[in-house]
Amino acid sequence: MPATQTARMTHPVFVLPDALKALHALSAAIKAVGVSERTLELMHLRASQINGCGVCADMHPKIARKLGETDERLFAVAAWRDTPYFTEAERAALALTEAVTRLADRADPVPDEIWDTVAAHYDEAQLAALVLAIAQINVWNRLNATIKQMAGGDWG
Repeated sequence: MPATQTARMTHPVFVLPDALKALHALSAAIKAVGVSERTLELMHLRASQINGCGVCADMHPKIARKLGETDERLFAVAAWRDTPYFTEAERAALALTEAVTRLADRADPVPDEIWDTVAAHYDEAQLAALVLAIAQINVWNRLNATIKQMAGGDWG
């Protein structure tokens, strides 16, 4: 695809502004329970890599850097299992992100092993926030992919 490609349509959240308000409200609810914003950004990046969402794969490292994330860790997110840069809690969140993003890849989409590991690091409200954050980034990824929204493109 050429870098000058334009989206197929105005972004759906601008066509239906109440949808954008709902997604912003969901973000606020997720952040309110105290999960590290840096962890959430790593999760957003990993799901976006899996889903091939250029907009989000471009945007979330920028947000993460503003929160103090290092390039070393951002560059390693795709290979988080094979690097020493992530805490056990972050690894659990990334494993959950991959499982929830790839629901069709296995008969038991989120195996007990993954759930039990993440539940050992996060309380129930934080688990709810993690699951909702993964669902939300998958919504954004699917919207952007469907309309062919380009990274750095005109969102209006």
